[in-house]
Amino acid sequence: MTQGETILSIKDLSLWFGGVRALTDVSLDIRKNEILAIIGPNGAGKTCLLNCINGFYKPQKGEIRYKGKKINGIKSDHIAKMGIARTFQNIELYSGLSTLDNIMAARHVLMKQNIFSTFLYFGPAHHEEIEHRKTVEDIIDFLEIEHIRKSIVGSLPYGLRKRVELGRALALEPRLILLDEPMAGMNLEEKEDIARFIYDIFEGQGDTYPATPVLRDGVDSIVLIEHDMGVVMDIADRIVVLDFGRKIADGTPAEIARDQKVIAAYLGEG
Repeated sequence: MTQGETILSIKDLSLWFGGVRALTDVSLDIRKNEILAIIGPNGAGKTCLLNCINGFYKPQKGEIRYKGKKINGIKSDHIAKMGIARTFQNIELYSGLSTLDNIMAARHVLMKQNIFSTFLYFGPAHHEEIEHRKTVEDIIDFLEIEHIRKSIVGSLPYGLRKRVELGRALALEPRLILLDEPMAGMNLEEKEDIARFIYDIFEGQGDTYPATPVLRDGVDSIVLIEHDMGVVMDIADRIVVLDFGRKIADGTPAEIARDQKVIAAYLGEG
């Protein structure tokens, strides 16, 4: 895909907790049709940046605009409705519910019927529920987790729980997906699977999943925090590097690999 216009713009973003600076004057653009990787040492501010984008943190300074609209201070559920979804470094699922129910829970943000008609469960509410369940089944099929659709999430292996969390993000039918270390703690085979899913989500699967726009058409952009540099160099179109809350580099994988500031701060000598 050819990279297009900026869909999310961050200007001079600063975030601090007491006297601790998490982010300092960070500016970057997320462009349409790109996989953007954000890398940096532990404590560099990568997760804080995602938390600001999706409304979990309110930065003290700076501006975030999504498709031209300022989203600073907007609640996270409203940001999700606008088309931004994310996964978390520490898995955030309903551990006592099944895979199906966890993914279905995300669909409630998109439901049009009010809570009273949902309780009565007839007419439009019933038909809407059926359509949402079809979408959830498409996502389960796409992520190859049919065998755990009724399994309680808390009993699943780590790698499968990560896959369920990705499914829950997809259930929001986002245009921008923020992935916070989706491959952390995985073995090589699990990482290869997740990398494949990420790329397939980005490109879309044509008419295979006509009921699910994010699977059919792909997404506008994916932002990925990842420590495995082999994965980053393979799938990222562009890389932003943070160090101590500041942006120190922004470029293609080839440019980042030979950037001396990045080598000194993160990639290591040699």
